[in-house]
Amino acid sequence: MLFLASIYGDIMKVDTTGASEATAKQDKLTIKGVEASKKLAEHDLTRVEKYKSIITKVGKAKKLDPAVIAAIISRESRAGNGLKNGWDPTGNGFGLMQVDKNYHKPAGAWDSEQHITQATEILIGFIKEIKANFPEWTQEKCLKGGIAAYNKGVKRVTSYENIDAKTTGLDYANDVVARAQWFRSKGY
Repeated sequence: MLFLASIYGDIMKVDTTGASEATAKQDKLTIKGVEASKKLAEHDLTRVEKYKSIITKVGKAKKLDPAVIAAIISRESRAGNGLKNGWDPTGNGFGLMQVDKNYHKPAGAWDSEQHITQATEILIGFIKEIKANFPEWTQEKCLKGGIAAYNKGVKRVTSYENIDAKTTGLDYANDVVARAQWFRSKGY
């Protein structure tokens, strides 16, 4: 499949250090970094594949790289594997992309096109807010900043150098970027 143009930057041009040791331990990996992110994504591939047509459709409609959507689905819910009745264990995060009910009214079924569209729109909103806050950043830096904000909120993204300082596992944006680059190699 041909890569769908993203108006939010080229994920393949975004620098990344990949998953932290803590994140890698989810799958009992003894490695960390980009290689660990690739392995985590690979472990989720079969489940992510079930949603590939929806991911591609939403990515095309919203002009956001489907590989980024697939990577967030992998990181947030392990493509549904970490959910019970569509919710995370805390009962706050809903769906494949974990829309937080404390900040948004979840739309659609947990694995639906409507849910993926809503979550993608939330991500795009964060990318745009990061661009407004850091107008000197390249589109790729804004993409990575938006990914970090998706996890921790825009106000907690204070510099590019410390983009993951307050994210889950201290690696959210770096891990998602590395997973997205891997998903691109798998046709997303």
